[in-house]
Amino acid sequence: MSDPLVLARGISRSFDDGSESRLSVLIDVDCRIEAGERIALVGVSGSGKTTLLHILGGLDDPTSGRIAWPALGPREMLRPAKVAFVFQAPSLFPALTVAENVALPLMLLNSKVEASSKVEELLEELELSAIAKKLPDELSGGQTQRVAMARALVAGPRLILADEPTGQLDSMTAMHLLDLAMSLIDASGTTLIVATHDETVAARLETRWSIAEGRLYDDAVREGRA
Repeated sequence: MSDPLVLARGISRSFDDGSESRLSVLIDVDCRIEAGERIALVGVSGSGKTTLLHILGGLDDPTSGRIAWPALGPREMLRPAKVAFVFQAPSLFPALTVAENVALPLMLLNSKVEASSKVEELLEELELSAIAKKLPDELSGGQTQRVAMARALVAGPRLILADEPTGQLDSMTAMHLLDLAMSLIDASGTTLIVATHDETVAARLETRWSIAEGRLYDDAVREGRA
């Protein structure tokens, strides 16, 4: 059996809430992420989805518990080559064009030679070629999220963590983005975790995890299907 991409044991995360007590966002979370998985992380706003994604991707530390990336290597080597994020909030650099934003991970990896051809190909596949020279403030919400997805895909990561990538989009635009992204991810074998409160989005992914009041549940296990 191959090593998992991510292995978390007993993870908890709390924050100072300004009083004498602390706010517990994650409580004793266990999870294992294998190569090629498609996971929907479902929960209401404030349930801990974003915090969990940040810890899984090495952006944040758990207050207690252990996390490792057996198949990916040390934390400092995760980004941008092995782990990529699609954030819920706007994350494109406003002074860079669409093409420059998408090329950024390759530039950070010193892959300048292949950047141009990879970016051009990806922009075409995600139907963004016509706006390659535009700046972020000239884009629609759907275009902005497609550019963010292109930037996440461009370096060929092993794991993509997407935080409510369709949360600000209407249903038709959301499904179109998901269709385009899934076709590319399926072809590459990249592992995908999507945090969402949209049941239509969650239904498109093979595995469903629920998070409520900081606790993580594998729905297949809870329903006796695992």
